[in-house]
Parts: sequence; structure tokens; C-alpha cells
Amino acid sequence: MNHKKVSVLLFTSKHIYMKIRILPIIALLFLAGCTKNKHTEVKMSQAEADSLLRQETGADNYGMKVYVMAFLKRGPNRPNDSAHAAELQKAHLQNIGRMANSGELIVAGPFLDNDSLRGLNIFDVRSIEEAKTLTESDPAIQFGSLKMELKLWYGSAALVKMNEIHRRIAKENP
Repeated sequence: MNHKKVSVLLFTSKHIYMKIRILPIIALLFLAGCTKNKHTEVKMSQAEADSLLRQETGADNYGMKVYVMAFLKRGPNRPNDSAHAAELQKAHLQNIGRMANSGELIVAGPFLDNDSLRGLNIFDVRSIEEAKTLTESDPAIQFGSLKMELKLWYGSAALVKMNEIHRRIAKENP
């Protein structure tokens, strides 16, 4: 074997070996740089973050805003059979889901006793008229098995984040 060829092969092998040893180090440095860049976002003060949150939620200086609260009451018309009652309840829940997904309805739920007050809704609207239009889209209201009493309510603007959090923690949504 030629002496020059052996030297070249040794140099090349050594060179490849060095590259192979250096590649993981380069990769780690690259990944560390990416990770560092990922977490080095523009920092803002807590006061700036709070101001943005106040603006996003529509909060006033007290952290509050106007909503419309709806008290769902038992209506005069009751479904005659259990199949119709189940169908009406399913449509009622789908309507609630639709309004929640649109951001118009931020809190909804039934009362657990069996008196005439059936549930509560809180709408993220500023007027009774807007809430009335929304409640009239409910199949249970249309049928007359439920009726709603609407009241303006002044509450925490943080409630507008309720649906976002609910979707994250719920395993199932209607």
C-alpha cells in the first residue's frame, strides 16, 4: 500500500471521527439556542399585562363590567312524553353550547332542586334586548317549557374567561 494513501485515509478517518464527535455538541448548542430563543419573549411589566387583560375582558377600573343575568323558570308547557322531553333538552343544551362557543353566553347551569327556578345564564351582552334575542333562540323557550327573567348585572370581568377555562377542563361538551 502506498504511504501517501495511508496518510490520507488516516487523516480522513480522523477528520470524520472529529466531525462525528463535534456534531452532537453542535446539535446541543443549536437546540439550547432554540430553547433559549423560544423562552426569551418580549417581557412586559405586570402592570402592562394587567392593562392588556383589562382591555381584553372589557373591565372597568374596578375590574367589573355589565352582563345580563337570566333566571330560567319552569314554563307553562311541559312535553307530553319522555322522548319529546329528551329531544327538547338536547336541543336546549346544543343552543347553550352554540352561544357559549360564540362568547355570548359565559355561564350556564341548572339548579339542582326541583322547584320552579330551573337554572341560571349569564350573557356577555350590555342590554336586556340583546339577551332577549338570544333567549328566544332556545328551543325550550320557544316550546314554552322554560321562560326567562332577565336582569342587568354588574360583575367581575374575569367571567369572560370562564368558557375558555371550561373547555380546557371538560372531558365532554354538549
